[in-house]
Formats: sequence, structure tokens, C-alpha cells
Amino acid sequence: MAADSVWIVGPTRSGKTTYLVNQFKAWVQAGLGENRDRPPVPMKEGRPVSERLQQLMVERSQRSQMQQTASAILVFAATGDNRLELVDRLTSVTQGECPIQSATPIGFFQDEVLLFWPLLVEQLQLKAQFPVRLRPENEQELATRLWRSQLTPEVLQRSGVGEYRLVRRLLDWLQLAALAGTATEDIPGIVEVGLSGQDSALFGELLCQWRSWCLERGLLTYGLLCELYWRYLLPNPTYQQHLSRRYQAVLADDVDNYPAIARQLFECLLDHGAVGAFTYNPSGGIRLGLGADPQHLGDLATRCRVMELSANVNPGLANQVGLSVVEVVTDPLFLTQLPEAVQSLQTTSRAQLLRQTAQAIVEAVESGQAQPHEIAVIGPGVDAIARYTLREILGKHGIAVESINDQRPLASSAMVRALLTLLTLVYPNLGRLINRDAVAEMLVVLSQTPHPEGQDSASTNSKTSSHPTGTPKANILHPSIDPVRAGLLADHCFEPHPDSPRLLPTTEFPRWDRLGYEATKAYDEIVQWIETQKLQQEQHLVPGAIAILDRAMQKFLWNGSHLPFDQLATLRELMETAQHYWEVDARLRQSENADTPASVTVSNFIQLLRGGTITADPYPVRTGRTANQAVTLATIFQYCSNRLSHRWQFWLDAGSPRWLTGSETLFGAPLFLRSWSGTPWTEADSMAALERRLQRILLDLLGRAGDRVFLCHSDLATNGQEQIGTLLSLVNASVPMVTEPMATEDALMASSTSP
Repeated sequence: MAADSVWIVGPTRSGKTTYLVNQFKAWVQAGLGENRDRPPVPMKEGRPVSERLQQLMVERSQRSQMQQTASAILVFAATGDNRLELVDRLTSVTQGECPIQSATPIGFFQDEVLLFWPLLVEQLQLKAQFPVRLRPENEQELATRLWRSQLTPEVLQRSGVGEYRLVRRLLDWLQLAALAGTATEDIPGIVEVGLSGQDSALFGELLCQWRSWCLERGLLTYGLLCELYWRYLLPNPTYQQHLSRRYQAVLADDVDNYPAIARQLFECLLDHGAVGAFTYNPSGGIRLGLGADPQHLGDLATRCRVMELSANVNPGLANQVGLSVVEVVTDPLFLTQLPEAVQSLQTTSRAQLLRQTAQAIVEAVESGQAQPHEIAVIGPGVDAIARYTLREILGKHGIAVESINDQRPLASSAMVRALLTLLTLVYPNLGRLINRDAVAEMLVVLSQTPHPEGQDSASTNSKTSSHPTGTPKANILHPSIDPVRAGLLADHCFEPHPDSPRLLPTTEFPRWDRLGYEATKAYDEIVQWIETQKLQQEQHLVPGAIAILDRAMQKFLWNGSHLPFDQLATLRELMETAQHYWEVDARLRQSENADTPASVTVSNFIQLLRGGTITADPYPVRTGRTANQAVTLATIFQYCSNRLSHRWQFWLDAGSPRWLTGSETLFGAPLFLRSWSGTPWTEADSMAALERRLQRILLDLLGRAGDRVFLCHSDLATNGQEQIGTLLSLVNASVPMVTEPMATEDALMASSTSP
């Protein structure tokens, strides 16, 4: 089969992915993937290391029989959700005729490093042991321990940040350098030139020390995985031979969000005869500042046949008002009146803004102008107040709200806090990590049972049978121990102790008869369960804390009911985090011949989560979305990363300066782009980069809006400061939104329950 690689370029929603899928279909019909006598060993993200190494052994046994012409198609997408959707489309159009291996760029680098680990062990003279991947939360903790003695107050003062922020900054630089194809040893020179006033020599020493420390113990961070791939594995002739045999085509969607080293991989495949198809959005690059290098990837077009697409396939507001919006934002002297498609909703306080935004959505849905799934609320940062207010008001009107990738610290979940408190009662020497308030909360959470009237009420009118978040009442759990009784039990039946805190029988409470049968029974079950686990733990009959967490979930939280997706995701996230943490702990014990008590590890784990750590999303990444029924609530980054589109968009906090500054760019990220000039990075450079980023965001968002955009602006922010952000000129140039007289929040909620 003879075919040219194709470069598909176009704005947001111009049909690039559809063209990619059709191009793949045409290639398959022309004979792509017909040589499948010896298919390569399939690899998937998230597979255990032992399975990958077993696959390597199988691949070696097949090596002598593998044909020169490969049979698999390598498919890339920028995010996990997009990857799954793209594979579904590719499989559908070809009826599964061609084998496909899909991955995100970093996921592919990780799988390849783990699969071909023996090559790296031989090349770098590493200790022959199974590698263990470090998640960001483990990475932060271990690096802090290793560097603490060298991060003196003087160093922290010169850096201008605290210990946590400085450690995170150094680790981010290591990952940015790896994604850019820059050696760890070159980071000090980049920092010294680009950022004056930094201890570049010390930072370089710390990073090299961290790199050596991890490799000696077989611990791999994302940064180390990427560096090992581009620096040692990809140039390896043996690996390149296997790579060319395994794949004869590569498809990559949204390459404007890929790191620079992805281009090295693509060029290696193309050099060995593979054919490629790539999609590129000039207004994309949402991951710029997080390791992506759109300009460097864009130069790959010189090796392909370029196919330019317009936005006529799915016309959005970018065609109608895109240039006007950008001119209004970038030129304060540009005077124009935006069309009716862009309207503004202005209030004095943010509380009023949230209520009026919710009211506007309610009016639109009830009048039939738009359905919930056609509406999105987007902001530079959606805080807990906004999420709660919108969920409550819209939920009272029977309108569900779906938050996209609502990343919050694990400890913000009451279920997680209850489970952590439970561990302090099972393991010894953890009494200083527990207090009466935590015990009371644990009793409430662990005593929940399915609501006895849930099934009946779920069949009533949707306005009265829906939870504020759109969850049916059948899924609501009722605590057998209410907060008042839990407080009484914590005050009278909890015995604090630094080594062995415990829960006493209810008879220790003089007025135990006031507790009631239901609460007493639930409390006794919790106490008995804790005592049983404590006894088994002392007798070494429990494998570890992970097993106790699993037992507690099965006993107290599952209850045979169907938990909402967000709660299930939280529990899975906790379990995956715990599994990773104890896997790393086991490796450290083995490497350092340490015999640390189990309670110390449990204590460190509890303090890590209570410190506000935001852990990685659970695998797989595909969510149980209810987009057909719910209003979407997302940050700009989440919305664009998930490639969502809606008829109506509400841009929340339009006057906030965060529309310009954002929060997704890592410190020093521009210095690791291939296009960096090599000169000091100034404030003018930062402002120019922020303005370019804002222009891309505006065009991207407008391309995803079908009919209308509502600029929601309050004169004052939550903290009372006046909001005079960059989009304020856009608010002033837009058409004021006409709404009914605003009711108070209490009135809105009361009206939703009135007959």
C-alpha cells in the first residue's frame, strides 16, 4: 500500500477528527493492516508491570517469526476520554477489521519504558528490579524528605515561595524538561539564563540527586519516564527495529496538545516507512504551559500533505463574532456593539450573579428556549460556592448539574475523612490524629443506610423527586446516627489516648436511653467491627490498611445500594491512591532494609491526604456522564480539553483577571519550549504570552458555542474586591440581557416546591 501522510489543520469543530476517521477508513479499504499473521503484543495503559514483562517474553519468543511488515495501527489522543471516543469511532467505521493500539502520549511513553525495561537496565547499568511508578502525591512527599536538609530558610527566602511550592516547582521543571527533550543536567543553565535570582546550581544538584535516588530504587516519576524514553529508549536501534515492525501507521488527534518529544516519535515512525495522519488546531493548545509545544509539533506539517478545513461544517459563534471579540479585548479603544448573540448579565455582588445566572438558566429551560444538555456554565475557576449555589437552585427546579472533572482534595469528601478516622481507631499510636469532631462525623457517615422511602418517592414528579445534583432519591442514604446523637456519642463514649484511642460502650453515656434503638444498634455495630479489625491486625491476620479500607467500604458504605458516580469515583480514587502508596512503601522498605511499623506508614498516609493533596483521577478516565439531561459546569481548561460544545454558554466571572492570567501554566514553562529565544524571560514576555493565550481561548470557546454566549459579571468578587479584568471591555460592548425581576434564593427554592 502506498499512501502519503496527511496533516489536517482547521479551527475548532471544523471536522478534523471526522476527516481523520474517514482517512483511516480509506486506508483500511486500500489494504492497510492486511498483514496480520503475527500481530504485535497488545499493550494497554494501566497494566501491571508483571504482565508487561510477561508480554515482552512472549514478544521475544515471536521475534524470529515476525514479518517485516507490521500490522497494528498506533492511535493517539490528547486525553483519556478523547482516546476512548476516538477508538470507538475508528472501530465502528472499519468493523474492527484492523488491530488498533491506543494511548495518550505520556501513557505510551510509560508503557514502552516499562515494557522494554530490560533494555534500559542493560544500557544504564541499573539494578534488575521491577520498576514502580510514582504518582505526583508520592513524588512530592519523597522529594521533600530527600531535599529538606538542603532547602534552608535562606534558599526558601531567595526563591520567594514556601517549601511545598519550591519542591513542586523543581519537580515540574524536571517533567517540563523531559517533555521538551531537554536533559536534566541542562536545567540549571536554562533557569540561570531565563530566571534571574534563582539558585540554579543548587536546584540542578537537587534534581540530579533526585533522579539518581529514584533510579537506584526503581521508582519512576512521569518526568523520569519521559526522559528515559526520548533520551535512551527511542534512539536505541533494537527498540527502533521493534517499533517499525509493530506499527505501519500512526493516527494522532489534537497534536497541538502534545509534548515536543512526541514529534521525535512520529518522525521515527515516518522514517521507518509508517504512514501518518495528524490533526492540528491553530487556536487550540489548551495544554500549552503544561508540557505541550504546539509550534514545534506544527512544524511536522512539512512532512505531510496538508489538508485545510474551514469551520463551515459546524459553524459556531467564532465565525460570526470571533474577530470582533478579539479586537474588543485586545484594543481598549476599539468601539463596537456586539451582536445579540453575545449578551451580558451584570450585578453588583457575586452572590447576586450566581442567583441570576441560575435564574436565567431556569427561565430558558422552562420556556423551552434551551434544554439542560444544551447549556454550559464555564469559568476560569469554578469554586465550591459557585458549584453549590448552582446545584442547589437548579436542582430545586429539577435541573441536574454535571461537573466536569471536579478535582478536589480527597480529604474534602466526608466518606474519605470517615475512613481515615476509622484507620486511627484500628492501628496503634495514631491517637494524635483523631479528635471528637472527626469521630462524630465518622459515626454519621458510617451509619448511613438506603432511604426507606427512596423507591416510592423516586416515581413522583421530577421536580420533587430529584436530588439537588440530579441524583434520584433512591440513591440518597439516611444516617442511622444523626449529627446530634453523633455529637453526644463523641462527647461521652470516645476515649482519647495518644496510643490507643477507642470507642466505649453506649452505657458510658448516663442518658444512653436518649439515643434510641436505631442509633444504638448502628453504633454498636461500628464499635464491634473496629474491635474485630483491631484484634485481627494485632494477630497479623489482616494483609494491611488497604484491606481494612476495602472491608469498611463493603460493610458501611456500599450497603447493597447503587452509589452515585461521583461517590464511587471518590472511593476508587482513594483505593488507587492507597495501593500506589503502599506499593512505593514496600519498595522503599526493600531498598533500604527498613522495618518501619505499619502504623507509621498509615500515619504518613493520613497526613498526606489531610494536607489537601489532590490525587490522580481513577482509571479508566471515562465518566458516567449525564450530558443528555444535565447542565454542564466546567472550568475553561476542562471544557476545552474534553472538546465539549453547547448551544448556550454562560461565561462566569467575566470580569475576573483570571481569564487572562489563568492557573494552568507551570512556573517557568515557556523556557522549555523549543521556540524559546534563550534570553531572560521578562514581564513583557509574560504579558504577551498571556494575551496570546487569551485570544486562543476566546476563539476556541466561541467555536464551541452554537447560538449564544452570556457574559456573567459582578462588580465585586467574593472577597469584595472590584473586578476589572481584561474581558470587562467585552462586557461593556455586549447587549444587556433582559431578565425577569430577580427573586431571592429562598423564593426561588420555595417556588420549586410549591404546587
